[in-house]
This record gives sequence, structure tokens and C-alpha cells, in this order.
Amino acid sequence: MPITVEEFETARPRLLSVAHRMLGSAQDAQDAVQTAWVRAATARSSPQVENPSAWLTTVTARVCLDELRARRRRAEAPLLADAVPAADLAADEAVLRAEDVSRALMVLLDRLAPPQRVAYVLHDLFSTPFDRIAEVLGTTVPSAKQHASRARRRLAPARQSVEEPGRADQRIVDAFMAAARTGDTRGMIQLLAPDSVRDAEAALLPHGGRTTVTGAADIAAETARFRDRIRASCRLTVNGRPMYVIAPGGHPFATIEISTAGGQVTRVTLRPAQADDRFDALEPLKAL
Repeated sequence: MPITVEEFETARPRLLSVAHRMLGSAQDAQDAVQTAWVRAATARSSPQVENPSAWLTTVTARVCLDELRARRRRAEAPLLADAVPAADLAADEAVLRAEDVSRALMVLLDRLAPPQRVAYVLHDLFSTPFDRIAEVLGTTVPSAKQHASRARRRLAPARQSVEEPGRADQRIVDAFMAAARTGDTRGMIQLLAPDSVRDAEAALLPHGGRTTVTGAADIAAETARFRDRIRASCRLTVNGRPMYVIAPGGHPFATIEISTAGGQVTRVTLRPAQADDRFDALEPLKAL
């Protein structure tokens, strides 16, 4: 057998990280890595592998590529958070926090075609040389480079019109969200206009929750109760509009659109994420 159990266990953390970025799911990553090990363990005898980690990464990436292509054939849309079992969602969120993975990146990776995602993850996130990526994709080195290049272009920030009328003051928006993440009610009240309004669809609220809340103090108090959700948010554009997206585990759940006027927040609008929402980067992505 070319790979020993000890070599596999040494490589496992990296393999799980690679598979997670490719598949967007901690459970699917576990399954892919286990499949890669079964393939390695049942492979015919061959000379000793010089770089077990690289060899296992190649096998794991092929398993992930097969899964991504199968999803594409089944025309599966990326899963929104409410379609992911709670235990899986918690596992995905734990990976993001433990490995400091960019939440925005995980949302946007679902936009890529399977070869683009594999090439981008392997090269840009894990520094895999293009000759190995070409081997995974079953193509040439120039073609593998092209897949990675196309992925970078699709993940690049969308162009924004500086002169767009009605654009919220991003500094005020970011300051409000920073206070909301920590439950800083005093800070939120200082940023909210006295007659500000919070609108939310009933599906996002506990049973009986108010869909409309008016007044700085009431909005701040309610927002503080949902700070765990807000901690799972990231900045993106949604259908061309700058927003915050609540995305636990990298799965879109809801959008937060904040309006400002006169240096204060005037309206906070929450709505569930939709399968046909288009997400784009608002700023250069943090790779890991």
C-alpha cells in the first residue's frame, strides 16, 4: 500500500480543510476525505509515494470534483441556511471560526463552476502547483491556470457607482453593525435616528415577534438579543446593492439592508435570503 495509516492521519487536517473549501460543508468534507482514504487503502501495490500529503490531496480533490460535478448534473442550487440541518450548520460554523475562514468567500465560492472552484481552492488557498491541479482536472497546465483565472475574475469585487444616489454612509453602517455584534445598546442608540424603523419578515422572527419596530431604544434592545446571528454576517452586494448577509457556516440565511441620513441609521430591513439572489464581493476577499 503506498500510504500508511500514520501518513493519512498526519495529512487529514489539511485534507479536511481543502475538502471543506471545495464542498462548503464539514460533513461532506469528512465523507470526501474518508472516500479518499478508502481509495488509497485499496489501491494496488505501487512504489512508495514520495509526498503522501500531496498525493492524498490530489485524490481528495478528485473526489470533491466528482461531487461538485454530480451536484451540477442534478441542478442542485447552493443550500440556504434554513435547508441545512442544525447540527451540520453548527459544524460548518465551527470550521469557519476555528480556521478563521472568510465567510464572504464561502458564500461566493458557490458561484464557481466545479473546475474553477477546484483550481482556485488548490492554487490560491493551498498553494498547489498547477501541474498537480491539471492532473486533478484531467487537463493541461495552461487550461488549469485559465480555470483559476476565471475563478478570480468571478470572485472580484463588483464595480460600484460612486455617485449612486441614496447610497448609505458605509462608515455609519459598519459602526452600527460593530455595535450590534457585541450587543452594545448604547452605541447603537447613538447611531440610530430617534424615529428609525426596523422592518423584518415574520419568517425571521420568533413566533409572535414584531415585524416592525420603531424608535432607537427599542431597535437597539431587540438587535442586542440577536447578536449571535449578527456575528455570523459579512459584507457583500446582493443583487447589486451593498448589504450585510447573515450566513452561518457560509450558508446565506438573511440580508440586512441599512439606510442612513444625516449621519444616522434611519431604517434597518431584514429579509430571508432567496435562492435566486446574486451575491458579489463588495471588497477584496480574504482568502483564508
